[in-house]
Amino acid sequence: MPYRELHPLPQAEVDYEQFLQDLYRDLTDGRRDPNEVVRDTLWQIYFGAGAELDKSPDCNSQPLAARVLMHHFDPRNVTTEPEYYPDVDARAYSERKPFIWLWQMFDRSPIGQNAMLGHRFRRMLAPLIFRSVGANFKSWHFVEWSYGYNLSFGDNVVVHRYVLLDDRGGIEIGNNVSISDYANIYSHTHDVVDINQVSNLTTRIGDGARITYHATVLAGTQIGEHAIVGAGALATKNVPPYHVHVGVPARLVKIKPNAPEEGESAAHESTSNN
Repeated sequence: MPYRELHPLPQAEVDYEQFLQDLYRDLTDGRRDPNEVVRDTLWQIYFGAGAELDKSPDCNSQPLAARVLMHHFDPRNVTTEPEYYPDVDARAYSERKPFIWLWQMFDRSPIGQNAMLGHRFRRMLAPLIFRSVGANFKSWHFVEWSYGYNLSFGDNVVVHRYVLLDDRGGIEIGNNVSISDYANIYSHTHDVVDINQVSNLTTRIGDGARITYHATVLAGTQIGEHAIVGAGALATKNVPPYHVHVGVPARLVKIKPNAPEEGESAAHESTSNN
């Protein structure tokens, strides 16, 4: 079902577009450290008119707790969970970290709740963070991921609220995919005996697939094109094309009526589970 067309007031639209253009230029033209651009932008988003960031963070007249808050607008003063992982590519992550921090802090701000600005804001940042991003990418707020550089999206992908995309081992998401609220997609797993033994396995979501509300896809699982992982399901094994799997663990309950002929579907299933 297509979204309705909604628009802000004319002056707001002008300001939104100018904000995005100026911010993208400042983040990418090489004239300033992106960490400083993020710091200043977040300061303005959270404190608004009259904020003088160049003076305030080092001003001893400010209360100590206020100074600690000010420091947190600069990504260089923040550590995130993925930075502690031993398999992180520190250089690749550090290049993306300012954009990741800006995305996360934008989402937690008042303007981050505005979909008509938020979709454009995240679409602007996405190519600076992820391995590849197709056309018409749409992300709602509070989406999380691990590294970003191991995550790819095709065209017309929609990611809804509170989704976790653990791309430690790599996640490849095809075209026209929908990932519903609170879904979790993993690409790493821990040994059952030694928790420190981690296996990274690429997880793939095929074209036209749907990962629905609160569903979980475990590391290395292949979700076939036009397949569905049902609400609350736990996909521990591959889901063949056009199959609908539900439950814990997820099992086949039906094949979509628009699936290919039975022989072709069976061949897909055999190939997918090998």
